[in-house]
Amino acid sequence: MEQFLEEVAAYAKAVGRKPQQILRQAIGANWQQWQAWSGGKSSPTLHTADKIRKYIADHPAPNREEEGAA
Repeated sequence: MEQFLEEVAAYAKAVGRKPQQILRQAIGANWQQWQAWSGGKSSPTLHTADKIRKYIADHPAPNREEEGAA
């Protein structure tokens, strides 16, 4: 679970958004969902985690080296 949260947080930072925004875009989550997960009050199902990981894979963060070369 912690690894998953770290993945989402790292992706959010890489794309310049908050984790809550990523969850909203990926699964339509409410704004409190991230707090519930990171606070240990609830956990995503495997299906939900898979949907978020698919969203991240389908919308990769820009490669900073490529941006500088362009």
